[in-house]
Amino acid sequence: MSQKNPCLCSGGPKIIFACSGAADVGAIADQAARRLTKEGVGNMFCMAGIGARVSGIMKTTESADKILAIDGCPLNCVKNGLEQGGFNKFEHLQLADLGMGKCSSPVTEENISKVVAKGKEMMAG
Repeated sequence: MSQKNPCLCSGGPKIIFACSGAADVGAIADQAARRLTKEGVGNMFCMAGIGARVSGIMKTTESADKILAIDGCPLNCVKNGLEQGGFNKFEHLQLADLGMGKCSSPVTEENISKVVAKGKEMMAG
């Protein structure tokens, strides 16, 4: 989490979960989430912690004012993992909706920036 403002306060934290899968779209989702964190939009959290039901990660996620789930491919592992963890109130960004497909979307500045821009829009709205 960002040391400057760990909770981005006015209430609970803003949390970003991202696919970090092996495909190109997983790398794009991961890099976009890291940039959104660096730019202060929210804090990237560990999706594996939701799957493992790590108490601290679960409690922080429960207290979140806003959650963004970024999925690289239509398998929607992040969305499904959050739902299985009991979370249903979140923004969902699917890279396919931005025209990106598995094994056909290079990890470029242009693609990462496209996801970052959409993520900012979703976290603001």
